[in-house]
Amino acid sequence: MNRFFYIRLAAHNIRKNAGTYIPYILTCAATIMMFYVTKSLSENPGLKGVYGGSEVAMILNFGVYVIGLFALIFLFYTNSFLMKRRKKEFGLFNILGLEKKHLIRIQFLEALYVTLLSVFLGVLLGIALDKAMFLLIIRLLGVPVTLGFFVSGKVIGVTAVFFCVVFALIFLKSVPMLQFSNPIELLRGGNVGEKEPKTRWFLALLGMVLLGAGYYMSLTVGNPVKAISVTFVAIILVIIATYLLFAAGSIALLKLLKKNQKFYYKARHFISISGMLYRMKQNAVGLANICILSTMVLVMISTTGAMMVGIEDNIRSRYPKDLGVYLRGVDREQVEDLLAEIRRLAEQEQFSVKDEIMNYYLSFSAIQNGNVYDADMLKEMEENEKANLLRIMEDMREVYIVALSDYNRETGEDAQLQADEVLIYYNRQEFNNETIVFFGGEYRVARVLREFPENGMAAMNVFSSHSIVVADETFEMIREKIEADQGSMMYSSKLCYYGFDTGEDRETQKAFSNKLLNMLGGKVPGCQTEIRDETRSGYVALYGGLFFLGVFLGTLFVMAMVLIIYYKQISEGYEDRERFVIMQKVGLSRGEVKAAIRSQVLTVFFLPLLAAGIHVAAAFPLLKALLAILNMVNVQLYAIFTVASFLTFAVFYMLVYGATARTYYRIVSR
Repeated sequence: MNRFFYIRLAAHNIRKNAGTYIPYILTCAATIMMFYVTKSLSENPGLKGVYGGSEVAMILNFGVYVIGLFALIFLFYTNSFLMKRRKKEFGLFNILGLEKKHLIRIQFLEALYVTLLSVFLGVLLGIALDKAMFLLIIRLLGVPVTLGFFVSGKVIGVTAVFFCVVFALIFLKSVPMLQFSNPIELLRGGNVGEKEPKTRWFLALLGMVLLGAGYYMSLTVGNPVKAISVTFVAIILVIIATYLLFAAGSIALLKLLKKNQKFYYKARHFISISGMLYRMKQNAVGLANICILSTMVLVMISTTGAMMVGIEDNIRSRYPKDLGVYLRGVDREQVEDLLAEIRRLAEQEQFSVKDEIMNYYLSFSAIQNGNVYDADMLKEMEENEKANLLRIMEDMREVYIVALSDYNRETGEDAQLQADEVLIYYNRQEFNNETIVFFGGEYRVARVLREFPENGMAAMNVFSSHSIVVADETFEMIREKIEADQGSMMYSSKLCYYGFDTGEDRETQKAFSNKLLNMLGGKVPGCQTEIRDETRSGYVALYGGLFFLGVFLGTLFVMAMVLIIYYKQISEGYEDRERFVIMQKVGLSRGEVKAAIRSQVLTVFFLPLLAAGIHVAAAFPLLKALLAILNMVNVQLYAIFTVASFLTFAVFYMLVYGATARTYYRIVSR
């Protein structure tokens, strides 16, 4: 036999099955392109010279791992549709005299051609798009930088090696199918569906339990720091539960519908339910994949979009005024003198100062245990090497003590407090107790405040901050206690925040800030200034990078979802074609056939969308807590984005339904 026979035969097979192979190769190339572009952007040396570029590079590097994992799962899944269509052809080759080793050789050569074509096209498209994507990020960061192409041999090598390994694993997966199947099984392989599965109540109930556990973690998270520890576990539980419920729960549901004779014995219901039961094991994986991908898209677009749109709110929450001054370790009596010096300097420099605010606090860190704030416990936990850092951060509170007179002056209220009463404000972790204990005294919570004078430090803290307003005499007692225990208490200090707005540009503000620090540095060693405009670029870099990654990965997952649905509809269309022909021969009209198709496709399509919507709704509290760590505090904006994202995605989903339903019907109607 000519040694080039198998090489030519493999190439001929790809050309002959172009209708199946071309979409598969384009899918592989698109996945490789996205991997290459993300990896190239994360390695681009020009990005390191941009303000905030290191944060974007870190985010993109994380995206490389996400895309790599997704590519591995996604390409295995799409290849299964391709191999199912090729079984009959391999069976025919086997009957005509080709041995199993010859079939494996042909399959190896076909896999090699697909690998080479996909990697070449993917990298080529990636190089072409790399420049555009880099400039998009630069535009997003607001920095006018023009760079040439960045083509890295390392990035090309990593991309080629990774996907060669993926395609090698896909080929190895196909070997047992060719090695251990007889020719008759291969000939009928494309037409053999799954046997009607048994109702696996245990797995269905396990799926419900795992889903309930994942939802419970999300709905009860409360503390943003706790959200960090439960997020991964909750995601894994929900993903496993999704697969179990689509595989076992859907079967149980279909069999319950089958027992309902009034519902089941109608032409469209009878055909759709019987058809889905017949191969539900295969359907379940596809439906679960669509559901999970849809959930990922909705989560990424809603969270990153809300952060990007609400960036100014978040900046103002962290930096209440254009220029802020923090004076640490100063007594209340010194504050007015220091502020007078700042105003004189501003007048001398002809620097505009307006809309001033001044807040004076006593601050300390403590562990909250019920209604008790224990600073000594925090010290013991931090000195204990076995202490869990996440556990410390979860219960740790930054506490700000404010005198009632200062609170009334800043808010314009005329609140009154007894010596044993307090007002309390929390920014993240709720406080629901009627009394509060700190510094050995117990105080009654007279009122929980919904608003509080601005303090950017509280917004900066990862852990929850509680501000407590006390009577003036109580404030003095606590101040004396802090000064007496200064050496033993953890992170305690006297803090004054003075902020004001100004119409000056960034450079003028920076020059004034430097002069202010020089003036106060000797008097107040703990003096610190913050310029809002100077830090805006960092926020834009972080949020812009997250938004870019969210849109980028969202696009990838949408593409994957559409392709899964497309391949699924084509595969099932070919499987159902002969069955619907038989149905028409026994008396079913074309209208009834079309109604049955519509019923089945609607069920297959909109069940994952419904489940994804429920997942996103249940994840809302958890995601809200995680966003709080990034200082995203506008919950209403995030809720609006979540609803808008779902409605927009649902419209797109219906368009995909319309296109694939027509394709499916054309196949079964031939």
